[in-house]
Amino acid sequence: MKTIGLIGGMSWESSIEYYRLINELAKARLGGLHSAKCVMYSVDFAEIETLQHQERWQEASLILIDAAQAIERAGADFVVLCTNTMHKLADEIQANLQIPFLHIADATAQRIQAARIDTIGLLGTRYTMEQDFYRGRLEQHGIKVLVPDAADRAIVHDVIYSELCLGIIQPDSRSRYLAIIDRLISAGAEGIILGCTEIELLIQPEDCEMTLFPTTRIHAEAAIDWALANA
Repeated sequence: MKTIGLIGGMSWESSIEYYRLINELAKARLGGLHSAKCVMYSVDFAEIETLQHQERWQEASLILIDAAQAIERAGADFVVLCTNTMHKLADEIQANLQIPFLHIADATAQRIQAARIDTIGLLGTRYTMEQDFYRGRLEQHGIKVLVPDAADRAIVHDVIYSELCLGIIQPDSRSRYLAIIDRLISAGAEGIILGCTEIELLIQPEDCEMTLFPTTRIHAEAAIDWALANA
């Protein structure tokens, strides 16, 4: 089994889910008392969020590169960045590593293609929904990406930072998200990417009839696939 390197803390609420899922999947695949071999470096999200808000991405990249290199020195065989938004810096991180970087958008695109879906709705932070680093990566796989309108994007973003990253789950916010999902479906979406690791704390498969692509679970499953490949 390869050792998985996890960069967490963005937020720690979703990093818990990564750790839980990866170990549950290892046990399910291998049985018995098996768990995953992994190393986690958890950053201070308050520092990262300030840099996001101020568009100081280069400074944020230095923090994440330092975390990734620490994980590499600790013996990880590949790196998993436990957040969608900070994949904006994926190329910079990979360029400073000798080990592979498992990109969340690539793993998600493979799952969408397997479902034979061509047009997908994307929910996430405003950075993920509005900038090209994530949407463009999906489009490279031949997937058309739809995002909510400006007002709905503001709702999605605000709920993530003011509620979900703090562990607050509000039924009213779930209802607002589901209404936004309905509008994306009306616009032509054949499935919905839960493109922020915290959204899976709010929206569950039973909440929506549309096919959902929960990126935390997808990324965790891809990590286990890599860890157990040729094992």
